[in-house]
Amino acid sequence: MSKTSPINFEADVCIVGAGPVGLTLALDLARRGIRSVLVEREREVNRWPKMERCNPRSMEIYRRLGLAAEIRKRGQPASGSMDAAVVTSLSDPPLVFLHYPNVEQMREQIADCFDGSLPLEPYQLISQYTLEPILREAVARSGSVQTRYGVAAESFEEVDGGVVLRLQGKDVLSSIAVRYLVGCDGGSSMVRKQLGIPLEGRGGISKLRQVFFRSRDLQQQMAIGPARHYWIADEHKNTIIVQGDGLHFGLHTLLPDDADFVSAIRRLAGYDCHVEVLGVREWTMHLLLAQSYGRGRVLIAGDAAHLVIPTGGLGMNTGVGDATDLAWKLAGAIQGWGGPALLPSYEIERRAVGRRNVDSSGFAAAGLAIWRSAVRSNIREDSSDGAATRAEVTRLGQVAQRRIYEMAGTELGYTYAGSAARASRPTSRTLCTTCPARARDHACRTHGCPTATRCTILPASATRCSTSATVRTPARWKLRSRTSARRSRPSGCGMNARTRSAVGASSCCARICTSRGAQTTCRKTAMP
Repeated sequence: MSKTSPINFEADVCIVGAGPVGLTLALDLARRGIRSVLVEREREVNRWPKMERCNPRSMEIYRRLGLAAEIRKRGQPASGSMDAAVVTSLSDPPLVFLHYPNVEQMREQIADCFDGSLPLEPYQLISQYTLEPILREAVARSGSVQTRYGVAAESFEEVDGGVVLRLQGKDVLSSIAVRYLVGCDGGSSMVRKQLGIPLEGRGGISKLRQVFFRSRDLQQQMAIGPARHYWIADEHKNTIIVQGDGLHFGLHTLLPDDADFVSAIRRLAGYDCHVEVLGVREWTMHLLLAQSYGRGRVLIAGDAAHLVIPTGGLGMNTGVGDATDLAWKLAGAIQGWGGPALLPSYEIERRAVGRRNVDSSGFAAAGLAIWRSAVRSNIREDSSDGAATRAEVTRLGQVAQRRIYEMAGTELGYTYAGSAARASRPTSRTLCTTCPARARDHACRTHGCPTATRCTILPASATRCSTSATVRTPARWKLRSRTSARRSRPSGCGMNARTRSAVGASSCCARICTSRGAQTTCRKTAMP
């Protein structure tokens, strides 16, 4: 680290990369009163459909940021299909058809659930090129984020108490000094590379072409009904992904770059339909994890830290989890209430999740390969051999294809065991608690509550909070006399600066639940 005279820091945090992860981090920091600068090479939002689903955990985070309603408004309608089909063509009866509740149906299930087994929010189909403008608009409204779109981050240098980042704009070189730097700059991250952090795992597994196209009537003419994914059982491993508006689609294929994609799409459909190809690009599958999530005052998140195969939808969603975990820890370090072990706990917590999700993505992709291995050229033939091939693909697909979609344990079941930011304390009171792994947000709220506050342990000296809610709670929860709860400090918990400084990383809030018949009253309070 170079020694320099005192530096005038322009912001607390600089975030390199304004994809969903960088934008979410900037918004979460702004919510906590932390000033940031967002640097993005591209001036406009990328129009490629890189992701198409926010999972329930991401939607819980966006609910907390006040964005869930707008995301749902611009995404797929709540009645839109979440189903998936394995087909020989869009005109033939499906070999496998997997039905999953749509958002409307999931909301009804969540409203009727009081045992903590469902998340607070349903998932939501929305394309990345639709999500990013929502996040950019929120950043512009925040008042705490400087944005530098169309500016590339070239290199950085650590200095006493901060980091100096060198920038390249349109024919203009500049620099910015900040206290912390976070690289959310994707798989080819400049920040990770300059830190010298290697990636481990399997890179360059295979390549596919993505054909982005528009069709007014592709789904309307289908005999098999709407779904979000159509997996074609053929030699080119074709897959059609429906984007949130139902008019735009992505075809992933092994077809060569010079193929007639309009004809190919109509052939897969099995009927004449409108097709407008908007672009074609090649992409590579990776299953990679960074050996470290940062050093000193420089950290990485999102694809800069982990690269997964899109099957399972764990890429952006894992990065959004990184962002919200890192935001409150940076706030603790900058505002002085965090304690020395808080910021290092980011890597302990999130790298373990990254490892698990890289492995889960590989597991899901392997399921796809199981039934594809049974596909033969005779699969569409009206013969006994063709029927036998279809039957085998169906038998394998009914089980293996579920790996891609039935991942609630991966999405919601992670824990932060071993982190310095977690506590396990005995108490004589019954606590209604949730660690980040367990979707019990809704068990300590009314269903109309605008935010989800996790129930965690508050130090004895902290000021009592006033929020309260009454909900039904399963009897077995009333028997708990011991809890493990993540230490965090939700906004508005009432702790003063002196208290936060004294308790460091253990600052947090709790709801104490007292049982009265079938009702349980939960209130935030201080522990004795």
